[in-house]
Order: sequence, then C-alpha cells, then structure tokens
Amino acid sequence: MKKLFFILFAFLMITSCTQNQKAKSFGGKAEYDLPKGTKLIDITWKGEDMWYLVRPMREGESPETYQFKEQSSFGVLEGTVILKESK
Repeated sequence: MKKLFFILFAFLMITSCTQNQKAKSFGGKAEYDLPKGTKLIDITWKGEDMWYLVRPMREGESPETYQFKEQSSFGVLEGTVILKESK
C-alpha cells in the first residue's frame, strides 16, 4: 500500500509541475516563444520561476533561437530551456 501511495504521489508531483519546473528539477526540455518583436537580453531563475529580460527588436535584426542547457555534476537530470524570438 505504501508503494502504491508513493508512486501515485510521485506521479501527481511530476504532472502538476509547470514546464520550466520540470526542466529545472527533473531534466527534460521546455520551449517558449518570446513576445513578437522582442530580443532576448538575459535569463535567470528565481527559486522555481524563470525570469527573462527582453528589449524591442531593432530594424534589420533577425529572430534567433537560444538554448540554455544545464550541465549537472553527475550528468543526470540535465534540463534544456529553448527560447524563440519572432518578428
């Protein structure tokens, strides 16, 4: 019975996390589209929340895609966050 409870609890915890929490805590991939017409300046984590800094896209600039990859000490549960710009 305890084993079933633990499995159910673990399943609920994993499925109730947001996309960025899963990528940060359990590895995996999270993809986000930035607001149209913005360029990425910086990204950081504050606890479980991801914060990113953007600015207006200038004339002649092209949209880019950024990949932020975690490199853990043991090589397991490494996450990737992908941010995509668009015009």
